[in-house]
Amino acid sequence: MAFIAFLALSLLLNGALGELVCEQLPVDLCSYSIATSGKRCLLENYATKDGGVKYQCKTSEVVVDKLNEWIEIDECITACGLSRNTVVFTKLCSKSCSQACPNIVDLYSNLALAEGVYLPNLCASPRRAMYQTRSNGDAAPAPASVGALSPESAISGAADVACAPTSI
Repeated sequence: MAFIAFLALSLLLNGALGELVCEQLPVDLCSYSIATSGKRCLLENYATKDGGVKYQCKTSEVVVDKLNEWIEIDECITACGLSRNTVVFTKLCSKSCSQACPNIVDLYSNLALAEGVYLPNLCASPRRAMYQTRSNGDAAPAPASVGALSPESAISGAADVACAPTSI
């Protein structure tokens, strides 16, 4: 009982102190957000008793190195061809996304690397990048730096869209 009271008080204090906690975000702001802890927020769905689907924002175990307390703005979501539920890859490689939306670039660069693909190579030549990954059966080695698509260069080289964290 004491543990439950402690947990409830902790959650209440986190919100009161202005910390961004994924579980306290509305579902329409969950995707592409990063908690104060540096962990990414994840939109999860679950079935209801009546056969419907409900969504809930949860904290994932994925930690972001350079950003925290970040809620992606709608302009970056649009510039990158995203919605809070789907991805259109061609816009993810666009200049307005790759140079101005560091949170999104970081997320998809890491996802691509986990699959053995270097995102700038994939954007430059999708067929070649995928062929190289499949041809040897191993993950393609990534260069030491992410270069033009790194969060640092995205912040300093902002193009069409000025993407900044949204405060709640």
